Amino acid sequence: MDTLPYKAKQFFFVLIKLGIVLFAFYFIYKKLTSNNQLDFVNFIESLTKNKMLSLKNGLLLFLLSSFNWFFEILKWQNLVSYVQKITFYEALKQSLSSLTASLFTPNRVGEYGIKSIYYSKIKRKRIMLINFISNMLQMGTTLIFGIIGFLFFINRYNPPINYFKLIILLVSISTIVVLIFLWVKQNTIKIRGIPLSKTKHYIICFPKDVLVKGGLYAIIRYGIFSFQFHVLLLLFGIDMLYLESMVVITTMYLLASIIPTISIFDVIIKSSIAVYLFSFLNLDSIIILTITSLMWILNFALPSIVGSYYVILFKLPKNDMES
Repeated sequence: MDTLPYKAKQFFFVLIKLGIVLFAFYFIYKKLTSNNQLDFVNFIESLTKNKMLSLKNGLLLFLLSSFNWFFEILKWQNLVSYVQKITFYEALKQSLSSLTASLFTPNRVGEYGIKSIYYSKIKRKRIMLINFISNMLQMGTTLIFGIIGFLFFINRYNPPINYFKLIILLVSISTIVVLIFLWVKQNTIKIRGIPLSKTKHYIICFPKDVLVKGGLYAIIRYGIFSFQFHVLLLLFGIDMLYLESMVVITTMYLLASIIPTISIFDVIIKSSIAVYLFSFLNLDSIIILTITSLMWILNFALPSIVGSYYVILFKLPKNDMES
């Protein structure tokens, strides 16, 4: 595109933005209408039967989703302040528009590209590293609480475990860790195109107070969306103690987080895992499938629709267009 005139670059950039939005809307539509686990008619019937479409319930769930994204936006604003101070509204635009772009990309890789182009070229690699740190803080929170929940789950429900396969898995993971360590020593690994040695140095030098604050936001956010799942269980008439449901919910998020997937299929993975885990409590699979689908709509589909507005409005700096 370097040889194209400015007007032509503008035109192609508009096409790219429209493509992102259309792909996002298409994937949301396909998810809602082509779910093999729970078709759209049964989904609406389940919501209606359990009075989930009432104004009171809708406001409660919307409020929890809003708080979920409020703390995600605060987390991004806090972390990126190390490179550039931004307002809450700017952080909101960057977070929601990157969600729209990541909806149909593996492991939300589209998020890195969208967030970075909001900044000058000289800052973009650092922005991508900060986004990596942000995701790792959230993943670390999921792993810590998930492992605790998983241990309680095993102790309480004694699920059938193939220990031979488990040993094979642990050996495989250990081998991968050793290979990664050897590659790190040779500086051949790159994260989003950035050598791991530089990444490691950047993370070590990252302000600890900013990291701690970011980690706190990650924990609060985790607490909100896991509590939202618990609230949905109660609204669907499943009378469970908070700690009892959290054992299963944290285990579900742990298992779902370690499976690489495109965001659009994230709900399918979580649904399958949730149905299996809640089967130990003899809960109706239709209710669990409805809850996981509703969680996806509230925390991914609706925010990505809002984010599409900011994708359309986004303009690259003229310097980028002319280069």
